[in-house]
Amino acid sequence: MRFLAALLFAVVSFAVSAQNVPPPTLAARSWLLMDQATGQVLAAREADARIEPASLTKLMTAYLTFAALKSGSITLQQTVPVSERAWRMEGSRMFIQPDRPVTVEELVQGMIIQSGNDACVALAELIAGSEESFAHLMNREAQRLGMKNTSFMNSSGLPDPNHYTTARDLSLLASAISRDFPEYYRYYSQKEYTYNKITQPNRNRLLWLDPTVDGLKTGHTAAAGYCLIASALRGQRRLVSVVLGTDSDTIRAQESLKLLNYGFQFFDTARLYSANQELSRFRVWKGEKNELPVGFLKDFVISLPKGQAEKVQSQLTSQQPVVAPLQKGQQVGTLQLTLDGQPIGEYPVVALQDVPVAGFFGRLWDTIVMWIKSL
Repeated sequence: MRFLAALLFAVVSFAVSAQNVPPPTLAARSWLLMDQATGQVLAAREADARIEPASLTKLMTAYLTFAALKSGSITLQQTVPVSERAWRMEGSRMFIQPDRPVTVEELVQGMIIQSGNDACVALAELIAGSEESFAHLMNREAQRLGMKNTSFMNSSGLPDPNHYTTARDLSLLASAISRDFPEYYRYYSQKEYTYNKITQPNRNRLLWLDPTVDGLKTGHTAAAGYCLIASALRGQRRLVSVVLGTDSDTIRAQESLKLLNYGFQFFDTARLYSANQELSRFRVWKGEKNELPVGFLKDFVISLPKGQAEKVQSQLTSQQPVVAPLQKGQQVGTLQLTLDGQPIGEYPVVALQDVPVAGFFGRLWDTIVMWIKSL
């Protein structure tokens, strides 16, 4: 339900004030908290400020790797040749070697758990032929996901003037990984990995501090500071926090947990309407049927302050006139939601079934009636 992500940010401010509980102040340059089910931002600061993503870049490398696995173009058991470029990568590494076979699954774990820059290059070369070509794929996918303020130049996150993103864009990417590839998301909760007789721990401290946290990725460079994207599942709710530019590994973990706890404590994810639930019936002109059931094709969920779901008021308007032919899923109206007299947002309401066009005489009669009503 991409339209749910289009909520105005002003709605968040209103939702928080309804509980009279301001969002926490974090010791970070920028941060954002998202409810994954709705795409709503529950709290944020400098969410669109351009930052250096450092190893958070590896989320996009993983996303493209998971997509290649899902399509069958590569397999987890596939052996990958290690180029000299991958072998000689600087920074964090999993220590692959040109003379030692390595599988895709080993590289995935080396990239996610050990944050290996060498693993990223090896995967990029496998999928796209070169890291430069892979960067083109990264940017194309970023645009498709709605990451409007992101530019990737490499697969690992090594500094480059044209390699940047924002907290908002990173939240979209992190959410997409668990949503689109649940079968591979499990790697993000793995606490350590051993390759080439070298054991390295996952740098995400929250995996030890909070059992509900099951991902995602840390990052650090001198310019970026200490960064952490975390995701937690408590009951049926999943929240994603992005905390960027803290002063230490400890602080990024503490501030991320503070933000997650705030979201779970003071907000609910409410299902207001079920998939295919009939909200109303609209008059249809020139169709085989005179009425059309309308609603949403998927469950309509929204983030609200705790205990406020019953207070939400709705107003449904149709796009007049509603004229056949109509296809299931076609927008035919708008649902406006308010809470305590304050606007929450407007959402497209769609046809729940097809309505073919009527025969000649049916169309003629409705044309006459519509003309009379317009006088």
